[in-house]
Amino acid sequence: MNTYIKSFSVIAFLFFSAGLPVSAENIDPYDDGSQYAWSENAGWLNFQPAQGSGVHVSSDSVEGFVWAENIGWINLSPSSYGGIENDGSGNLSGFAWAENAGWINFAPTHGGVTIDAEGEFAGWAWGENIGWINFSVLDAVQACRVCNEDLLNMADNWLSGAAQADLNNDFNVDMIDCAILADYWLDYCPDAWPLK
Repeated sequence: MNTYIKSFSVIAFLFFSAGLPVSAENIDPYDDGSQYAWSENAGWLNFQPAQGSGVHVSSDSVEGFVWAENIGWINLSPSSYGGIENDGSGNLSGFAWAENAGWINFAPTHGGVTIDAEGEFAGWAWGENIGWINFSVLDAVQACRVCNEDLLNMADNWLSGAAQADLNNDFNVDMIDCAILADYWLDYCPDAWPLK
């Protein structure tokens, strides 16, 4: 038994230190339309557009592209300046860039955008050329978060040998899959998270 624990520890260490690939987007995990913010002057902002890479939330940043029919693409991680940061507690700050709307501040005075423990965005961002962007609308933007329900789903799928528990797609449900779940625990899960 002691050899088994040591083997698992070495495998887990190697796996965690190697890191996992980042998915293109991880918005609207339940496919219920939780992907929109609203601006009175720019209309609906889609964080999971049909075209493009969409938005990826992590514990330290929010990256990717948002589509707004009235102003076009909004870059959440422009290379020249700005970028949206996540402080690890869900408080967002920084600036996004839209070619047709200018800079958008995610932590303006009398506003600010947050992400709660369930992955739901709330609050207000400010764009000098488009005004306030409301993240507290019905079916607001939601990022995928690993939760207790995912742990229960993993246990059920593990015991039944179901493909959903094979998180690294190696056709084996094993301790490496548990390491993947542990790596994403209380962080933002990848696109098409099979445990939802």
